[in-house]
Amino acid sequence: MKWLVLLGLLTSSECIVIIPLTKVKTMRKTLSEKNMLNNFLKEQAYRLSQISSRGSNITIHPLRNIMDMVYVGKITIGTPPQEFQVVFDTGSSELWVPSVFCPSSACSTHIRFRHLESSTFRPTQKTFSITYGSGSTKGFLAYDTVRIGDLLSTDQEFGLSMEEHGFEDLPFDGVLGLNYPDMSFITTIPIFDNLKNQGAFSEPVFAFYLGKAKGSVVMFGGVDHHYYKGELNWVPLIHAGDWSVHMDRISMKRKVIACSGGCEALVDTGTSLILGPRRLVNNIQKLIGATPQGSEHYISCFAVYTLPSIIFTINGINYPVPARAYIHKDSRGHCYPTFKENTVSTSTETWILGDVFLRLYFSVFDRGNDRIGLAQAV
Repeated sequence: MKWLVLLGLLTSSECIVIIPLTKVKTMRKTLSEKNMLNNFLKEQAYRLSQISSRGSNITIHPLRNIMDMVYVGKITIGTPPQEFQVVFDTGSSELWVPSVFCPSSACSTHIRFRHLESSTFRPTQKTFSITYGSGSTKGFLAYDTVRIGDLLSTDQEFGLSMEEHGFEDLPFDGVLGLNYPDMSFITTIPIFDNLKNQGAFSEPVFAFYLGKAKGSVVMFGGVDHHYYKGELNWVPLIHAGDWSVHMDRISMKRKVIACSGGCEALVDTGTSLILGPRRLVNNIQKLIGATPQGSEHYISCFAVYTLPSIIFTINGINYPVPARAYIHKDSRGHCYPTFKENTVSTSTETWILGDVFLRLYFSVFDRGNDRIGLAQAV
């Protein structure tokens, strides 16, 4: 999700592709919620019509909002194209979808790539294995043509899963990673880099607008200023090769509650919540009055009207996250904070700013200048 360019007004020479994303809820593994999702999918048949703006360089794909906290976009793979719904993920670099060889229950509930039906498919002898916070996958690598709207990546290496765990209840087929090549576990050229090398866009930049009610988009090759207010605040990356920036502190009511000596923050569109070290997350739960019940913390739903904003200060700029954003109500009417423990251990204090944060702030990923731009979303 990194993209470069001087942000500002669009010119006719800029080539920008916009893919609306789908907002989806993190599935709680209860039968009632599984039935609710199944009924929703039956009632809301996906319309495949593509809307292209005539006379402009913007391509827009209308997508559905399934439920709540995951954003999914449509891509195609193969010739003729086979369609998949994927998470556009700045926290990883790999592209993968299920294969017809995958017998896992997670694969049987998703679209599987039919390699024999693609005239441009080319297999390899290489295998891969990836573990995420929510599940894992393993399989083999292959080459084929991949399309994101009007963007076409020829001879794109990607993964075909033969085994998946943890994705059974999630309404997406695979993942499209937008992190740097350095973060790839399988040493492939990520699709953004392949597109850049093939001259698909003039500026190596991409951006996200993750809306709650309005249509969400990911845009490639430039930035449409209509999706944010004011100026973009640019933050240099800690090091080129990962979408991580230095965060000054996290505070509430003018008191520092975490990141007191500065810390690292990963801007991650593939994470629903805000993740941090267990001790600091537990402290925040206590400060806002959340009570533990089993593995979850719950809070009164009325707290959204009384609790103050939690402020993330990055590069000297304050980014408030109000209680209405960091408290979520589930389908049973229960409310819980959207702060969770980061189960991946790190040598330094690290926070992951996921969709809870990014719904409030339009984000630009600038590969050319190794920086991230943030501005208040409209």
